[in-house]
Amino acid sequence: MSVEQTTTGGGSTEYINHHLHFWQVKVGDSAFMTLNVDTLIFTFVLSALFFVSFWLAARKVTSGVPGKFQAFVETIVGFVDGLVRETFHGRSKLIAPLAITIFCLVFLMNFMDMVPVDFLPWAWQSGHIAAGADPEHAYLRVVPTADLNTTLGLALAVFLLIQVFGIAHKGVGGFTKEIFTAPFHAHSTVGKIALAIPNVILRIIEEGVRPLSLSLRLFGNMYAGELIFLLIALLGGAWSMSAMGVGLALGQIVLGSVWAIFHILIIILQAYVFMMLTLVYVGMAHDSH
Repeated sequence: MSVEQTTTGGGSTEYINHHLHFWQVKVGDSAFMTLNVDTLIFTFVLSALFFVSFWLAARKVTSGVPGKFQAFVETIVGFVDGLVRETFHGRSKLIAPLAITIFCLVFLMNFMDMVPVDFLPWAWQSGHIAAGADPEHAYLRVVPTADLNTTLGLALAVFLLIQVFGIAHKGVGGFTKEIFTAPFHAHSTVGKIALAIPNVILRIIEEGVRPLSLSLRLFGNMYAGELIFLLIALLGGAWSMSAMGVGLALGQIVLGSVWAIFHILIIILQAYVFMMLTLVYVGMAHDSH
C-alpha cells in the first residue's frame, strides 16, 4: 500500500500496518513454523554482496598505489583490526574476520532503512498487479534488522561463540569450575560450597542478558527508525488532501532530510556497538576470572 492509496482509500493505521507486515510463508501448523521470506531474501542478498565485494577486493589487491575500492576496504579492515587489538588480548585468527563480518553485515542490513520507504513495496505491488495477483497482500519489509528474528539469531550466534571460546581456552573443566567459583571467590571448601549457588544464578542471569540486550537494542533502534520514516512519509499523502498542502510538503522534505542524516549515524553506531560488545564478550570468555 502506497501513500497515495492511503489518502484515497485507506487510513494511516492501515498504511503503517501494511508496511510492517512481513511476507510470510507457513511451513507448519504453529506460529513458530512461519518464515519471514523477505527477511531471508534480503539477508542472503546482502551477505552475498559483502562476501563478493571483499573477495574481489582480496583478488585485486596490489602492493602499489591502491585503487579507491581497495583503499576503502583497507580502511575498514585497519579500523576493525585496531579495535580487535585493543579489546581482545588473546591470540586468534578468527576474531578479526569475525568482527569485520559482523560490522559490515549489520551495517548493510541497517542501511536498507535508507531506501525510500515506499519504493520497493511499490515495485513489489506492481509485480503482483502485472502477474494478476492481489496487490493488497503484497507484503514486503526490506530491513532485516527490523525483524526480531534476525537480531535474536545474530545474538544467539554470538552467545554460542562465547561458550565455544571459553571452553576452547579454559577447557571443559576450567570452564565448568568458573561457573561455580566466579564472581564470588572463597578459599575454604565450606565457602566454595556456600557461594556455588549464588555464582551459578548470577552466571545464568549474565549469560541470558547478553543475547537479549544485543538483540533488543539493535531491533528497537531499527524498528523505531523504520516507523519514523513511515510517519514522515504519511505527510506526503496528507499534504495533497489539506489546505496546508505546501507547508506539509515542505515539512516532509525537511523532516525526512534531517531524520535521514541522523539515522545514518544510528545505522553506523548500532553496527559498531554490536561488533564491540561481541568483542568484549568474547574477550571476557577468553580471560580467566
